[in-house]
Amino acid sequence: QVQLVESGGGLVQPGGSLRLSCAASGFYFSSYAMSWFRQAPGKARELVAAMTRASTNYADSVKGRFTISGDNAKNTVYLQMNSLKPEDTAVYYCNAGLRTATGKEYSYWGQGTQVTVSS
Repeated sequence: QVQLVESGGGLVQPGGSLRLSCAASGFYFSSYAMSWFRQAPGKARELVAAMTRASTNYADSVKGRFTISGDNAKNTVYLQMNSLKPEDTAVYYCNAGLRTATGKEYSYWGQGTQVTVSS
């Protein structure tokens, strides 16, 4: 059974930091691209950061402030968020994605964790 369980969200003041965690199980973690998305009220879900074996990518809005990393031994991906701004307020979702050589696609989502940046 595939599971992605996010944790680490909460309320933080502007300029503060949070570290989100996403614990994965039920699939071969190191084969998948791992990503963090977020969705603010009334807005579409957007990609925040993504990580493969070869590279990491970030949305322009978070470059230099957020860092995605992974621990294959723990089947966990992290999102370190520094210098948080009110516009970072959203529900953050973990995603695991894989496209096989035959073109079959797999995509799994966590339940989301709320991040609120406010004074």
